[in-house]
Amino acid sequence: MSTRKRGLSTQQANGTAKLVMRVEDPKTDPRRWRLEDDRGRQTWHYLLSDDELKRWPQTTADKYHMGLNTGAPVLSSAKTPLQAAENGLQFFSRLQLEPGNWGCQYGGPMFLLPGLVVALYVTNMPLTQAEQTEIIRYLFNLQNLGSKNGGDGGWGLHIEADSSVFGTAMNYTALRLLGVSPDDPRMRKARGCLYDLGSALNGPHWAKFWLSVLGVMQWDIVNPVPPELWLLPDWVPISPWRWWIHMRQVFLPMSFIWSKKWQYPKAETDPVIRQLRQELFTAPHEDIAWVRYRNAISPRDNYHPKTWLLNLVNFVLVFLYIPYIRFAWLVNRAEKWTWKLIQMEDANTDFANLGPVNAVMNLLACYIEEGPDAHSVRRHRERMHDFLWLSEEGMMMNGTNGVQNWDTSFAVVAVIAAGLATKPRYHQTLLKALEFLEDQQILEHAEGYVHSSAYSDPPTAKTAPEAGYRHPRRGAWGFSNRTQGYTVSDTTSEALKSALMLQSMTDPNDPSRKLFPEVISLQRLEWAVDIILTMQNKSGACSSYEITRGGQYMEYLNAAEVFGRIMIEYEYPECTSSCVTALHLFHELRPDYRAEDIRSFMSRAVQWLHTDQRVDGSWYGSWGICFTYAGMFALGCLATKGETHSNSEPVQRACKFLIDKQNGDGGWGESYKSCETGEWCQHPDGSQVVQTAWVIIALLEAQYPAKDPIERAIKLLMHRQQPNGEWLQEGIEGVFNKSCMISYPNYKFIFPIKALGMYAKRFGDAETNGQE
Repeated sequence: MSTRKRGLSTQQANGTAKLVMRVEDPKTDPRRWRLEDDRGRQTWHYLLSDDELKRWPQTTADKYHMGLNTGAPVLSSAKTPLQAAENGLQFFSRLQLEPGNWGCQYGGPMFLLPGLVVALYVTNMPLTQAEQTEIIRYLFNLQNLGSKNGGDGGWGLHIEADSSVFGTAMNYTALRLLGVSPDDPRMRKARGCLYDLGSALNGPHWAKFWLSVLGVMQWDIVNPVPPELWLLPDWVPISPWRWWIHMRQVFLPMSFIWSKKWQYPKAETDPVIRQLRQELFTAPHEDIAWVRYRNAISPRDNYHPKTWLLNLVNFVLVFLYIPYIRFAWLVNRAEKWTWKLIQMEDANTDFANLGPVNAVMNLLACYIEEGPDAHSVRRHRERMHDFLWLSEEGMMMNGTNGVQNWDTSFAVVAVIAAGLATKPRYHQTLLKALEFLEDQQILEHAEGYVHSSAYSDPPTAKTAPEAGYRHPRRGAWGFSNRTQGYTVSDTTSEALKSALMLQSMTDPNDPSRKLFPEVISLQRLEWAVDIILTMQNKSGACSSYEITRGGQYMEYLNAAEVFGRIMIEYEYPECTSSCVTALHLFHELRPDYRAEDIRSFMSRAVQWLHTDQRVDGSWYGSWGICFTYAGMFALGCLATKGETHSNSEPVQRACKFLIDKQNGDGGWGESYKSCETGEWCQHPDGSQVVQTAWVIIALLEAQYPAKDPIERAIKLLMHRQQPNGEWLQEGIEGVFNKSCMISYPNYKFIFPIKALGMYAKRFGDAETNGQE
């Protein structure tokens, strides 16, 4: 990574966001931190007394996640791919948590912590001293200094991104609220970066919202977020219930708070706020005409520019609707309905909420509506711990309250695909994982669903306002845990596959005996199938949380600016493929249950997958980087229908696309810029273990006939493996909304283990020298 002069083009990708130790900031004693996993609820605790330390010993997983020496033994050097897979599994199984899941950081976005810090500051509910210390350390460690991402002193949208106003203004503000002096040399550097980008006035909508809540800006700078939109009849094409779930669940409390024009009551007297009013701008605070900067935005932040239509709508709202037509009775009605929907979201998730952005905003909405002593406020405050994660760099805020169900399901499937599930030494690991998934399946309907007009059994994709516009959920698995409570199509599918595979597995020495008990009943597996069958769109494709409810034209109203493809549920090859492979396996084992529905679903899904394939043979991935990720899913899906390299032109094109991208060392390395641009972009650090494993799996699923390119990739995986069986962290793996990257660190174990084992099954477990 090289230092780049400010103002130059940022089309080139940055490399891996490596920890750059520059200043020795205060830090807590890592020996005192413990990760608690209470049925999938993961929270970090700092123990103060020696007695607590004795009663609660540190685990291998605790040490690993903080970058400490785990004491994992050096293993016999792997001479074959299957031995390498076993070494990897031996290390990875040490990280399994007591309930049976795997935990990890789910960081990457750099706009999450500032929202939390602002909300807790204005509500006077501070973080603990240990948490503050580690958050400060994290933010400074991820600052773009030295060789990191241009080295200009700012922060980007995510950890590998160039500095932006959003990242720089908000993380600078968070550090100041946490007590960091403006005279710290790194803060002066950050201000210089911010001023070069035009000051905080050039921030996107979300930054202006939070800084107005804090009292650093005035609400006139925030483009309207009227809750009256929630009063639109459901048949209106732009009604919020048609938006993508993350967009509408953020817009919901944001609109409530915007309508109240609530601002930190002590803003005028708080010395830090008064100082921030001077530090974040290049003009005197009292001279700023806030309304003039509603649409001001730095080019670095303007990934999805506001359309002429949105600008027109905002103009009409600001200069006509709000001053002349926005009657008090209408506002009151809209605020009451949005407050009701906020309460339903809190009730359905026990205040854990969909994700950290709406969780923090819901906390503030409850504080405004019910006061600081309300149960809702106290419970929200407790739930904030669910999003915090401690790593070697410090304490971050996860993109959800974890990836527990997702990673655990993938891990089970990987061990089985690698041919290691029948080995006695891994039996307990897999049984615990199965028991965890049993505990995490959602068994109750969402509040209001049973008595709503949408209710049916088996369910359909229909929803209703009485159900909070939620998709049916009984039988589903959520991305993180049961408490969060949102149906996710591919998580449900991967969890279903895990359960089916384990519970149908026979003892190789006695085929009449099952290796694993029936932990999840047949009825509950059928409930999962019922849910998956509700997830298909008219096109045949599947989305993530629910079916597509609106048209792509709604992107004309995308006000987030920093994200793309955010307004509606889109159709994804990854989700579609997961659903097909799960239904295929279920249909093989239970051919009598909803057979025609399942066959129709799979046929239509595969047809869509063919149409979604690009001319060059690739599929665009929306949840992982990028074409390598989607290709793995799509080729696995097509394999279930008998489409392989020998008989399918689409598969042949897909394999050619991947083979053409292979690096000289045998691996593959794809940059996050692929997600942003929609075109293949090579990773600046070269081949990546995770993406190499994805392509190996894809080629093996496709039954690609040539052994040599796959064997070269296998050698790279073996060469990168450490003596204790682990693989080291490389570039970031995941993405959402095209422009924001997010970490899936367990992927570096799950997919190499799977790839190595699948290769051994296909080509034999011969000795390989494992050199690049």
